[in-house]
Amino acid sequence: MSVTQQQVLDSLARIKSPRGVALTNANVLSAISAADGKVFFSINVDAAEARAWESVRAEAEAAVRAIPGVTTVMVALTAERKPGAAPPPPPTPSRGTPGVQPVHAHKPPQGGQSPMARQSEIPGVAAVIAVASGKGGVGKSTTALNLALGLRDLGLRVGLLDADIYGPSVPRLTGLHEKPELDGERKMIPLRRFGLAIMSIGFLVEEETAMIWRGPMVMSAVTQMLRDVAWGSLDVLVVDMPPGTGDAQLTLAQNVPLKGAVIVSTPQDLSLIDARRGLAMFRKVNVPVLGIVENMSYFQCPHCGTKSDIFGHGGARHEAEKLGVPFLGEIPLHMAIRATSDAGNPVVDSEPDGPHAAIYRAIAGQVRDQLKGVIAAA
Repeated sequence: MSVTQQQVLDSLARIKSPRGVALTNANVLSAISAADGKVFFSINVDAAEARAWESVRAEAEAAVRAIPGVTTVMVALTAERKPGAAPPPPPTPSRGTPGVQPVHAHKPPQGGQSPMARQSEIPGVAAVIAVASGKGGVGKSTTALNLALGLRDLGLRVGLLDADIYGPSVPRLTGLHEKPELDGERKMIPLRRFGLAIMSIGFLVEEETAMIWRGPMVMSAVTQMLRDVAWGSLDVLVVDMPPGTGDAQLTLAQNVPLKGAVIVSTPQDLSLIDARRGLAMFRKVNVPVLGIVENMSYFQCPHCGTKSDIFGHGGARHEAEKLGVPFLGEIPLHMAIRATSDAGNPVVDSEPDGPHAAIYRAIAGQVRDQLKGVIAAA
């Protein structure tokens, strides 16, 4: 059953703003995307009013989810202070709508509570680890998938979450293009391939769709893929992060107690500078750095066996030693890794006895060893 924008608007018209105005008349709704049972939109309010609107956001999400034919809903509350706006005035007795507090009465709790206080475990998941990079184009997603497969080969129950909202790669790398179904609790059921539980925003939108989302909507999507997915019992959930040090990384760190992060870099100086920033970010939010991987470390000629250091060599190892974190290994620039990734048959699964699978499994072994206490306690 197809869901239309008008159906969504009709449903939202029954929701009231904190001042008693119908949501559709409050001039706060973004454009509504409704296609194939998936509905996305945001509620855009001033930062001073954000707390008063959170319950409205929850009501709107519940109302749209109840529309027949809706399978997935993402409603983000975006809150930005208007340029030049003064801080909210001190509380005064309300003369507005009876029973509704003035917006400025919704103050954050005093005492400077850390954002990390919102962390909570994902039920059934023993350890969540991030695979991150300071910049794009270093092969992070390929590394994340093959690392997950390496952990699988070590006997662990593994999931893979593609948290790269703007450029999801996991659907192409795994050859999966189905849409996730919902269970009885209306949680998304992750797709399964290669013995992994897999979820990506790419399963919910078309490959050519441009994700033109503000930061708060990205944060909402990451939170939903963490919390509204029936992950089941996992030893490790590997999260393929978007490049950089932005909203998605902070959302993940604030939502779940990450057990560690793997930093992927190439050998050249420019990549290492960005990797250093990524490492510093995880340290700042008290996430252990499990180590650095040097991807595209060297090229070995398939005909004569000569090694060529196309991007330099050893930079990531040197950086790891300088920063006092483990160096996890070198992954070569090789046609087999590229070809199997493009074909949706990652090299650890398609060539399990080959030299490249052995490299990924060795990296996975080092990651597992650092997580042993956490996994054993699960």
